[in-house]
Amino acid sequence: MTSLFDPITLRGTTFRNRLWVPAMCQYSAENFDGMPSTWHLVHLGSFARGGAGAIITEATAVVPEGRISPQDLGIWNDAQRDAFRPIVDFVHSQGSAIGVQLAHAGRKASTPRTWDDQVGTLNESQHGWKTVGPSPIAFDGYDVPRELTTEEVRGVVQAFVDGAVRSQQAGFDFVELHAAHGYLMHEFLSPLSNQRTDEFGGSLENLARIVVDAVRGIRAATGDDFPILVRFSATDWTEGGWDEASTAIVSGWARDAGADLFDISSGGNVAKAEIPVGLGYQVPLAASVRADAEVETGAVGLIIGADQAQAIVADGESDVVFVGREFLRDPHFALRVAAELGVDLPYYPQQYHRAPFHVSQPA
Repeated sequence: MTSLFDPITLRGTTFRNRLWVPAMCQYSAENFDGMPSTWHLVHLGSFARGGAGAIITEATAVVPEGRISPQDLGIWNDAQRDAFRPIVDFVHSQGSAIGVQLAHAGRKASTPRTWDDQVGTLNESQHGWKTVGPSPIAFDGYDVPRELTTEEVRGVVQAFVDGAVRSQQAGFDFVELHAAHGYLMHEFLSPLSNQRTDEFGGSLENLARIVVDAVRGIRAATGDDFPILVRFSATDWTEGGWDEASTAIVSGWARDAGADLFDISSGGNVAKAEIPVGLGYQVPLAASVRADAEVETGAVGLIIGADQAQAIVADGESDVVFVGREFLRDPHFALRVAAELGVDLPYYPQQYHRAPFHVSQPA
């Protein structure tokens, strides 16, 4: 039986356990330049100190207009690459792996931070910009995007490749392509947001081309030992939209192009979709993609406890477990889970040896 704290190897990288931190936006590049700061060092570094097997940066834009908000991180220039190095070095010093989530927000770019008292698309006076997408179809409450030309789409693919190369140069252990939550790659995948008639629209093969081409390009540019993850929304939760069957097929194509693990989420492309939110509600999606496509997957979504996370891996529903909010509440979540499962980890911080986790025994 596989344990949550068993290592897992993807190509040239061995991860110390299977409890990983997913990408979570911080909206904290305060100079609107995409540069990581001390906030990001402390934020991401705390998860490494707290025992996570791997950590993924927030959605990190491959071009300026690909940011979700003006305060998002970027990897479109070498200065950003260099600013990430201290973060990577600290995470590695704590024994964890770290990757970049490469992203383009498409028609859902140029938006306020989630805590700002505002919704919709920001204008230029608010540090916003004109958004782009596969087709001139707006997300509910947002501006209509400009349709990308065929050559511009190819340019976006190259931007993802360039971002992956910079990530590798910065010392990151892997990259994840963000093809979920209604952002650009997901917009291309879904017939609800992609009505193109060129090579990037129409058939399933064409809808998936931007993802598969990006994976293939990154694999060629980064070599055979650098892991590539892809985050998919397995379903739009809406009739006529993207679905589990298509996700499984495209995961197989992406695997053949060089991807190694698929981070399975859902939704984000339809504002009023009826999503059955509950504990572990997306785990069955990861399990079905894993079984149907015969690929390694990660499960995510309201995974909150030790026994729940352990069962997901032990039962073969996914190969790794992504936990977001519990790590935000407690950066030492992995250490606490290990204690609750009775696992003696060799990487408990020595500086904290006087504060071990104590697990209450049932009466």
